[in-house]
Amino acid sequence: MSIPVDLAELAEAVLAHDYAYLVTMTERATAHVVAVEPVVDGEVLRITGLGRRSVGNAAARTDVTLVWPPRVVGGHSLIVDGHAVTASGTTVLIAPSRAVLHRPTPHEEPVAAPEPGACVSDCVELSLTPGPS
Repeated sequence: MSIPVDLAELAEAVLAHDYAYLVTMTERATAHVVAVEPVVDGEVLRITGLGRRSVGNAAARTDVTLVWPPRVVGGHSLIVDGHAVTASGTTVLIAPSRAVLHRPTPHEEPVAAPEPGACVSDCVELSLTPGPS
């Protein structure tokens, strides 16, 4: 199921979560993960108070991911991919390029292999393009 939302609805989705994990890539192509509290600031997500490693990773490899875990067991995680720009020594701005609410689907019995491209979890893709007014 897909439902297009504008950035204002992404802001509401962010408010439904307590904190996020920022995932950047190191020079050795390994993930560097830190807990953050992103704030929607216009068309970007602003993250302040980052350490030099997170800022350096985001500056050198600008494709990043934010993952907000669900508040309750069985709830949806919010996952946002985006492009990072360093705004100051400890602040990074992220322009979202893709967002999805995601949770695994519980299965009592083994399920058949999905068709290629099929979603096998209970996920909702969030379009980042403005919807009708």
